[in-house]
Amino acid sequence: MGDFNVRQDSGEELRRNFMKLLLDDVRALERMLDMDMFESGVRRIGAEQEMFLVDRASRPAPIAMEVLDAIDDPRFTYELGRFNLECNLSPLELGGKCLSKLEAEIQDCLNKACVAANSLGGDVVLVGILPTLRQSDLSLDNMVPIPRYFELNRTLMEQRGADFQFTVSGIDQLNIKHNNVMLEAVNTSFQIHFQVAPGEFALLYNLAQAVAAPVMAAAVNSPLLLGKRLWLESRIAVFEHSVDSRSEAHQARGVRPRVHFGDSWINESVLEIFREDISRFRVLLTNDYEEDPMALIDAGKPPQLNALRLQNGTVYRWNRACYGVRNGQAHLRIENRVLPSGPSVLDEVANAAFFFGLMAGLGGEIDDIREHMDFGEAKANFFGAAREGLKAQLTWIHGEHEPASDLILNTLLPQAREGLEAAGVDKGEIDHYLGVIQARVENGQTGARWMLRSLANMEEAGSMDQRLRNVTSAIVANQKTGEPVHTWPLAELDRSGDWRESYRAVGQFMVTDLFTVHPDDLVDFAASLMEWEHIRHVPVEDDQGKLVGLVSHRDLLRMVARGKGEGIPVREVMKADPFTVTPETSTTDVIRMMREHQVSCLPVIKDDRLVGLVTERDLIGVAAQLMENSLAEK
Repeated sequence: MGDFNVRQDSGEELRRNFMKLLLDDVRALERMLDMDMFESGVRRIGAEQEMFLVDRASRPAPIAMEVLDAIDDPRFTYELGRFNLECNLSPLELGGKCLSKLEAEIQDCLNKACVAANSLGGDVVLVGILPTLRQSDLSLDNMVPIPRYFELNRTLMEQRGADFQFTVSGIDQLNIKHNNVMLEAVNTSFQIHFQVAPGEFALLYNLAQAVAAPVMAAAVNSPLLLGKRLWLESRIAVFEHSVDSRSEAHQARGVRPRVHFGDSWINESVLEIFREDISRFRVLLTNDYEEDPMALIDAGKPPQLNALRLQNGTVYRWNRACYGVRNGQAHLRIENRVLPSGPSVLDEVANAAFFFGLMAGLGGEIDDIREHMDFGEAKANFFGAAREGLKAQLTWIHGEHEPASDLILNTLLPQAREGLEAAGVDKGEIDHYLGVIQARVENGQTGARWMLRSLANMEEAGSMDQRLRNVTSAIVANQKTGEPVHTWPLAELDRSGDWRESYRAVGQFMVTDLFTVHPDDLVDFAASLMEWEHIRHVPVEDDQGKLVGLVSHRDLLRMVARGKGEGIPVREVMKADPFTVTPETSTTDVIRMMREHQVSCLPVIKDDRLVGLVTERDLIGVAAQLMENSLAEK
């Protein structure tokens, strides 16, 4: 849980004062390591469960504040978006029936969240990225109204000096431009913690980096964003950009983003990570702390190191070093931030068991991963697994190169089993949870593959918005059964729901696969496009993608009637500055505009750029779909 009480008036003097506190904390941590003031000899695990809140139409429901009030459970807290929640689970000793205890607590929290959300007309979804999210959901109106988030948004945008803009390519390509930090809210994860002793931190942190790729390959659950099919774990690509504080100059210089995997192994201690992150990343959030860490150490008490923890919470390594104090003892943890939320609670705990088993097993088998694997290979594995999941080709120790599925089944699952057995975990639990991983990998149906196969199963039935809503509602239904994802039937188009929700706004059914022309193109080319592609309207855009006109079939007929010859540029025929709408324009407003202005086509504009087209033919198709669904209900 982050520190929500931050200063919102951070000038340079306050920033310097905070930096002094931060440096004091680092010196105190160094002294604590020298004095061996950390808990050791015990292996604890923990987790943070993030989740989405949705309404009855399976869309983001900004009801987090009301749900938290209804739950009234200290384990729950805010996340960035009003449609997100987080639950912080109890630490457990690794051994015995710790895994089933973890599953039971997650399920208890999920049940409480569901009851509270249901009472407010909503529900809870465990998924890395909610398929029904739209860019309009990512406004500051949907950001949780607490100082930490407003200050984070302000300072990030100030340091960047520009909007967030990036491209992600998968089956489809997403080009996105956004003007606030709410892009981070598209991601929810299942963050797991592994407590380590100071002396073993470097070796085990490096090991966590190495195993991140195969563990993620088996767990991918985030293939869809804004209607586009991207990486199988698109959270990795999106999160690296969503809190990127680098200016264009810093990006050009190759400065590392705040969300990152790292560039090298660490060598000796946790101090390397904290020192590097303070050196590389400018302070985003500040606060006043009166703690004197050195005085507390002199008194034999562990300090909270609040400044260090606040700064650490604004640097998002995929494996993060964590300092904490519990029951009067300081400890160190490795926080794995790689795993997505979902698909089911059982799947999540199985993923955690796989990670914990590898950390415990390989930690005893491999003295130093640096002697067996180049860091570049570990990093390439990580991004390959995010893109392709189980089909990724991974390089393992001693240079072996094989599909992630084969590596997991033949090498890593047996090693994870040995690690859990050595840690004293109940054999029945090992069989149960690692059995889920084995069956999922053998079947090949991860959460990401299930979503993509479900979309393909629906083919072109209904609109994309309708298909995404059905995928989301099927996730909710399957999660409630408690069954793992490899057993889930594919989602199908359900015409019995509130299908009108998929046709309320232009962005839900507009045509986005557009054929356009340039103002200087020949009219003959525009006419040929209409003939070849069986369309009656062609938007005219400049080199920056800005709409400058519209050519219709009717315009060409007028040109012929006037006897104009060949070789005329489009600019002489097009209708300049046509009437336009946005993706959020309601369907009823579109119909009204077409009637009032006597037009049969309206370009759809977002951020001054052409993003779609809606025509009378599209509206006839919507009407036919609604009529078909209405008859199906009867």
